[in-house]
Formats: sequence, C-alpha cells, structure tokens
Amino acid sequence: MKKLDLGKDKINHLLLSFSIPCVISMLINSVYNIVDQIFIGKGVGTVGNAATNVIFPLVLIYGAIASLIGNGTSANLSLKLGEGKKEEAKESLGSAITISVIVAVFIGVISYLLLPQLVRCFGSTETVYPYALSYGKVIAVGAPFVIIYSALSNIIRADGSPKYSMIMLVVGAIINIILDPIFIFGFSMGVEGGAWATVIGQMISFLIAILYIPKIKSVKLEKKDFIPNKSIVRILGLGLSSFITQMTVLVLFVFMNNMLTRLGTNTKFGADIPLSVYGIISKVNSLYIASILGIAIGAQPIIGFNYGAGNKARVKETLRKVLTVNFIIGIIFNLIFVLFPEQLTSAFITKSDPNYDLFLEFACLTCRSMMLIMAINVLEITTSITVQSLGNALKATLVSFTRQILLFIPIACLLGFVLGYGIYGVLYAGPIADSICFIICIFIFGSEYRKLTEKKEESLEEVEKPKQKIHYDGKHIVITISREYGSGGRYVGKLLSEKLGLPFYDKELISLSAKESGLSKEYIETIDEKNTTMKTESNNDDRLFIAETKVIQDLAKKSSCVIVGRCADYILKDYKNTLKVFLYSDDKSKEERAVTYYHIPKNKASKYIKDINKKRRKHYKYYTGRDWDNRNNYDLLINVDALGVEKTADQLVEYIKNREE
Repeated sequence: MKKLDLGKDKINHLLLSFSIPCVISMLINSVYNIVDQIFIGKGVGTVGNAATNVIFPLVLIYGAIASLIGNGTSANLSLKLGEGKKEEAKESLGSAITISVIVAVFIGVISYLLLPQLVRCFGSTETVYPYALSYGKVIAVGAPFVIIYSALSNIIRADGSPKYSMIMLVVGAIINIILDPIFIFGFSMGVEGGAWATVIGQMISFLIAILYIPKIKSVKLEKKDFIPNKSIVRILGLGLSSFITQMTVLVLFVFMNNMLTRLGTNTKFGADIPLSVYGIISKVNSLYIASILGIAIGAQPIIGFNYGAGNKARVKETLRKVLTVNFIIGIIFNLIFVLFPEQLTSAFITKSDPNYDLFLEFACLTCRSMMLIMAINVLEITTSITVQSLGNALKATLVSFTRQILLFIPIACLLGFVLGYGIYGVLYAGPIADSICFIICIFIFGSEYRKLTEKKEESLEEVEKPKQKIHYDGKHIVITISREYGSGGRYVGKLLSEKLGLPFYDKELISLSAKESGLSKEYIETIDEKNTTMKTESNNDDRLFIAETKVIQDLAKKSSCVIVGRCADYILKDYKNTLKVFLYSDDKSKEERAVTYYHIPKNKASKYIKDINKKRRKHYKYYTGRDWDNRNNYDLLINVDALGVEKTADQLVEYIKNREE
C-alpha cells in the first residue's frame, strides 16, 4: 500500500500491479496438478491419470477452505482500510491467520482418516482405486501446508505485495517440476512420487508465506490480534462466495466422475477413459479459470478499497476493465479448446498406450461439446468475485451456486437419463447451462453496476469560487478559526469573511479534499456528519488529514481567506501571514445555541456538546501532538458571549485592519 495508492493511481497501473502477479500465482497452482498429470500419464498411463482425477476433489476441498478464509480476509481488509478502520482491519487479519492454521490441521487429519471412503465417493473404479489411495494419502499429508499458504497468498496480495505472493508460488512450482521426473522415473515411485513432489513444493511455499507475516505493512499485528474474535464471522461471510464457487466445482467434479464411469461402461470408451479425459480437460481448463479468476481477484483490493472509500467512479472503471480483459481471455481459450483439442490432450498420454486412439476421440468430443461456449463463463466468475468485493456475499454466493448446481446437474440428469442421451447428453448439458447462467448474470451484474451511479461532484473551480462577493484588497492574510462546539464560531468566521470580502472555507473543503485524497465527496461528507474530523484516536483517517493539509496549504499560498477547523492553525503554524483565532463561550450559551440552531434536545445538549469537544481535543492531539485549547497555540482567544456573534466578527475586522497599518 505504501507504493501503490489505491484511491488515486491509474486503474490500468493498479490492475497490472495486482492482477498480473495474481494470475501468475493462480496459474502456478494449476501447474502443480497439470505437471503431475503429464508425468504420471507418461509414466503410469491412463489409470494413473484417472487416479489423480479421483483425488482432485480433495484438492478442491483444500482450495475451497483456503478461499473461504483467504478471499474473505482479503475483501474485509480492503474494505476496512478503505473505510479508514485500521484497528478493525488489524484484529480481523490476526484472527484469520489463527483460524486458518486450526482449520488446516483439522481438515488434513480428517481427509487422511476418511480417504478410503472419499476415494469411493469421488467416483473411483476398482482398477483405479489402489492408485488413487496411494496418491491421496500423500496429498492429505500436505493439506495443512497448502491450505495455510493459499489463504496467506490472498492476504499478501491484499496487503499490497502481489509479487511476493507470486514468487512464493513460483518457487514451490519449480521444486515440484524438478522433483516429478526424479521421483516418478528415477526412483520408480509412480503416482506416489508425483504426490510427494507436489507436497514438498507446497511445504516450501508454506515456509515463504509464514516468513511474510511479520512484514505485513498495511497494519502492524500484535500478539493480541491473533486471538480469534467475532470479526471472523464477517470474514467467512465475505469469503463464502469463493468457498461455494470451489465447492460447486467439487460437487460438479464428483457428479461428473460418477456419471462418466456409470454411463461410459455402456459405450466403446468404457469407464476409465472418460474418467481420465475429464480429469485432464478439467486441469487444462483450470488455466483458463485461473486467468480470469486471477484478474478478478487481483482487482479485489482496488474495488474493495474504493468502494469502502465511497469512490464509485473508480469502482465502475475497474469493473469495466476487468470484464473487458476477461472476455478477451475467454474468447482466446474458447477457440483453442474447440480448434485444437487433440494437441491439448495428447501430451498426457503416450502413443504406445493401447487406449491412445479412444482417449483422443473422447477428448475431442468433450472439448467440442461440453466446452463449446466456455467463453461466456467469464461473466459468471467475474460477477461472483466483484459482487463479493462490494461486500454483497449473499448475492455473490447465489451467482456461484447457479451454474453448477441449479442448472448443470439437473440438465445433465435430464439429458443423460430421462431423455436417454447417455454420456453425450451429460457433455451437452455444459453449453446449455452456460447460456442460461449468462443471461441471469447479465441482470445481476447490471443491477450492481447501476447502484454505483455516482452523484455529480463540483469541479475545483466551482468549489473555489466564493459564494459572496470578493472585494478584499488588503495585505495577504489567512485567518484560521478554531472553536468550541456551540460557541457560534463558524458563524463568526462566515460573517468575518463577508465583511472583509474573503473566500470562506469550511464545508467547501470537502470537495477539494476528495479530489486530493481519492476519497469520494460522499465518504468525506459522511465523516463530517459523524464529526469524524473530530474522531477518536482509534479511528483517524490519515489519508483525509494528509489531503486536507495539502489543500489548506495550497489555499493559504494562493489567496487570503478564512478557514474554519481542520487543524488549520497547526497546519499553517509556520506561515507568517496567518492569524490564529480560538473562539469559546460559557456552557449555558453553548447549550442555548445547540438547542436553538442545531435542534439538539435540551436534556441532551450538555452531554452532546461535551462529547463533541472531547473528540475535537483527541483528534487535534492525535495529529498535532498539542492541546487543542492551549492558549499558546493561538494569536487571539475570544469569548463570544462578551460581544455576541456579530460584534465579535466586527471586532476581528477592526483588529485585522489595525494590524495592517
């Protein structure tokens, strides 16, 4: 976050910085499985490929758990940082890391103990069973490592270090690729060798991920932050869409394994060939999914931060660009699958394999039926992730659930069994489900996009244009007005500016600060309404203060003016032509003004005034290190009650004129 300003940098630059490393990282995750598949296919044959396909649902479970925690934490971190709530971001991040470790170990143990039952459930045939069991035991050992580092990789990207996340995965993948041929061919370990190569690579990635935790830069974690708290509920809610996306793929995978083995026995392909081919095509297809998912997930910090900051125009721009890039990627992959299916799948089997011709025939059939219009899946995946980034976990979950569960499985059962098209009906269920889901997602994405319609903001020129006639012709002077709440200080400043013919800046600073900070005008107005220019120490927004500082300094250099609040007296403490005024009044007068002008209930006025002034003191102390009501900070301290609002303004006018003489 130190090098990349999510609120102000160009969207193209941010997308390249976040999404490219994310795409590479996710492609590397896919490479793990593809490399194993290639070496096992060459070393063991069709039955070996089928075994890795049977265990792949286990890998999806690990990925789903990692996405639940990692993507949820990433979305929450970006939203909280965008809202300026660093303390909440810190606590939720520490909680998520602890939960990821606990869950990872638990899932690893359970999957190892239940592996025989899981292998049967995942659609294994009797021929494939011993190979799948041997491969799966090793993969289960690596479960804690892959879950933890996968979750942390999302967090690392959201922390502003996408390259570190990419390097972490690249190192693991390289080790896997080097060890695969050594274990499978050199040590003749077969499918078990491929599994150990994968797990060792995962262990290295895990170690690199753990080393990053003390280096997290968006917040500074303390020991107490690692104690799980209620923030984990919000994290799991935000990550639910990613989890269900993975779990629906899992359900689809298990469904397809069982359908293909059952219906395949009634065809010339038999049970093992469809099982093997589907696994290979799914692994190759994961390169496509990784690309578009990587673009969308890489955009999450940008979308979440700017949405949290209320900058809807930047959110809309990001969404448009993500969708455009992903559709281009989708079309390219779609053409490759339909035009070159034989070239894609022949790398996974040797020509000497007795099933070589039938294998390629079924591979071509699958690519040209099930994957026929795969490009339109882009909208489903992009919609799910971006809606999740906007904090709408329920709608994102519905999108993830629709294609795989509500559409594909019922259509496949209808075509495969009820209408009697068998295995061919199952394959053609793919493009039918894709088409229906695409139409649904058009409406969902469109509704979310329309919600981002941004109110028209004033231009800088409009903001700086004074609301009253400017006729000041004296020496350059900037008057800062600090005031107790209820003292009438703002009205004194307004009258003073009108009498002298000076520009007046109070609420007018909102639009100027919005332009400077990248925060939206609406967000800063919300802060103003909640008195967050007078916030408690734990909830100060540094971005806003930095922007206000620059705006105030620029205004002071540009022309004479009157500025109310915003620590302006401190910001301009070194400016020679500044008159720093502090206005106060007695408690009774402040209460009367609060009731009369601010419509505060009389019985609540006293407490309300004290609370606001207390917050002003804390805010001032936080940014200046000085006491707000210390008389040494100001040139003039005036009790407004002594003269009243109008005469106080008159006295200040007289003082300024005498000062110039």
